[in-house]
Amino acid sequence: MGLGPSVSDFERVRSKTSWFATNQFLLEVIFHNRMKQYECLTNDSSLASAIYVPYYAGLDVSRYLWYSSKSMRDAASLEVVKWLREKPEWKKMWGRDHFLVAGRITWDFRRTGEKESDWGNKLMLLPESRNMTMLVIESSPWDKNDFAIPYPTYFHPSTDNEVFRWQNRMRRQKRRYFFSFAGAPRPNLPDSIRTEIIEQCQASAGRKCRLLECRDRANKCYKPIHVMKMFQNSVFCLQPPGDSFTRRSAFDSILAGCIPVFFHPGSAYVQYLWHLPKDYTKYSVYIPANDVKSGKVSIQKILLRIPKAKVRAMREEVIRQIPRVIYAHPRSRLETLKDAFDITVKGVLERVETIRREMREGKNTSYAFAEEFSWKYNLAGTVGEHEWDPLFARP
Repeated sequence: MGLGPSVSDFERVRSKTSWFATNQFLLEVIFHNRMKQYECLTNDSSLASAIYVPYYAGLDVSRYLWYSSKSMRDAASLEVVKWLREKPEWKKMWGRDHFLVAGRITWDFRRTGEKESDWGNKLMLLPESRNMTMLVIESSPWDKNDFAIPYPTYFHPSTDNEVFRWQNRMRRQKRRYFFSFAGAPRPNLPDSIRTEIIEQCQASAGRKCRLLECRDRANKCYKPIHVMKMFQNSVFCLQPPGDSFTRRSAFDSILAGCIPVFFHPGSAYVQYLWHLPKDYTKYSVYIPANDVKSGKVSIQKILLRIPKAKVRAMREEVIRQIPRVIYAHPRSRLETLKDAFDITVKGVLERVETIRREMREGKNTSYAFAEEFSWKYNLAGTVGEHEWDPLFARP
């Protein structure tokens, strides 16, 4: 199923059922098992609105990311796209009605160099892949064919009532910590603000910040109980970039009813456009990373300035988002709620239908703007000047 081993209700942190130690890179397995239960499947490809490709691209490349030749990293991807383009279904729209879930970040599939030491494979740069809709846990702001969908969390409910009970529990939850951070410094990344965040947390007045460091041998960050316990007890959860823009931790914090604090718009706002509100001020706080790096701001003071009524409204919005960022148990189906899987499939079908209509009309709006401005077009529907332009200057 891809959910991982079940976890018990230890110290009353979790509800009684549907909790698993889910690996953050197993989304493609979870998605495939959900797709097997999808109510609108057909065996007649001529009737299909879209075609799902059950290739585990992330699990495939993860075997070879370290200490392997680039030919080994590319082999399966090349074989898959060759097989696809030779199928009659491909020629119907030349793959533009196909979609694929790759359960890793986009950078693992965008190797631009040809050195053996260059990272990842080139799956998403292949001509066939560029026609498909590629779903990843972190997309590229500068490319138009991949779309970010939520990381898997630890919660995979089987019924609507389980979700409602969890949401109500998070509404009643007493939160002892004003803000918290789970993570480790990134001394090898000069632009990282994690060291500054850790220092501010440790120096917080009145011990308002709780820190869960993820660098010792007994690394508690890999154990759901410790992460969820801290987030459930926190009003705000700090979510700085790590090795890339996004973090699974952002979705853990939403699940815990903890208001996420982001430091770069690439961490959520230009990523999960199908799943999270476009007005990010409703559910999160944004503090520019440069202000933290330069020592201009105190995170604690900024958060303390937010009126209590606003904090309550933000927390309620976060709790309302919980169904949209979780993946229900593959053997079950939620009745009245739409989970991350449902929202993703709806987004794919709408995109494919738009492309199909444009092909009939001889149009293609995807070529109406330079691809490097994809983040801006997807976010605002325009490529005009934007306050975040300096943050997305292509490296």
